[in-house]
Amino acid sequence: MITNATIETLMNRKSVRKYTDRKLSRQELETIVRAGQQAPFASQLCSVIYSTERPVAFDAAIWFVICVDVHKLERFMKVRGWDIVTNDLTLLLLGMQDAAYMAQNMVIAAESLGIGSCFLGAVSSSAPRIRALSEKLELPERVLPMVELVMGYPDEDFPPRPRYPLSFTLFEGRYPELGDDDVKEAMKVMDDGYLEQGYYRKQNVKIQVEGGRSDDYTFDNYSWTEHISRKWGQWAASPDELLDALSERGFSLSREGL
Repeated sequence: MITNATIETLMNRKSVRKYTDRKLSRQELETIVRAGQQAPFASQLCSVIYSTERPVAFDAAIWFVICVDVHKLERFMKVRGWDIVTNDLTLLLLGMQDAAYMAQNMVIAAESLGIGSCFLGAVSSSAPRIRALSEKLELPERVLPMVELVMGYPDEDFPPRPRYPLSFTLFEGRYPELGDDDVKEAMKVMDDGYLEQGYYRKQNVKIQVEGGRSDDYTFDNYSWTEHISRKWGQWAASPDELLDALSERGFSLSREGL
C-alpha cells in the first residue's frame, strides 16, 4: 500500500471504549465539527447535538448525536417560497448519507488530533432509542437521530480490528459469483483475527441463541461471523416498530405516504 499521514490515520482508527479524564477544548470540539461539515453532502441534511455532561458512554469526554435534518431544509425553502415535493424515502436516504459522511469526517479529524472515538450503533435501528433521544434532545419534527458517537482521549491501546480481505471487497467490473471457498476464506480472516485479539473474551460478550437452537460455542471459538450471524439471524424480524418511530418523526415511508 501507498502510505502517508492521512492513510495512516485511517488505517489505525479503532473504536475506543476506555478514556482518560482529560476534557476536549472548545477549539478541539469546533475543529472536529468543522471538519465534519466539509464532508460531501446532498443538501447538508444533518445537524449535530453534543453534550459534555456525565455520564457519557464509556465515561468519554463528549457525546454527539448526528441527526438527519429535513427541518432546516423546509425552513429555508419556505423563505424562498418553495414547498418540498420530494418523497420522504428519497430525503431520508440522502439525509442518512449526509449524517454518516459528516460523522466519519469527525471521527478521522479527531483521530488525527489523538482523540479516540466510538460509534454507538443502536440509534439508527432502534425505535425506543429514536423516541428517547427525540424527547431528550427536543428534536422538532423532520429531525431524526441517526448516529451516536462518543469521543475522548484514549486510556487503552490495541491494534485495529480485522477487516475482510480486499479480494472479498474489491470487485472489478461486475459482482462475481462467490464460491463457498471464497466465503470461508474471508470468514477465517475475520474469525482468526478476532480470536487472536481475544475480542469477545475480554468483553465477556456472547449473544445468546434463541428458539431452542443449541449453542456449543465457547470463547475459544466464538468469533465475529458467529456473532454477526446471531444478530441478523434473530433480531428485528419486523420493521413495523421502526416504521412507526420514523412516522412519529415526520417521515412517512408507506406506499400511500410516499
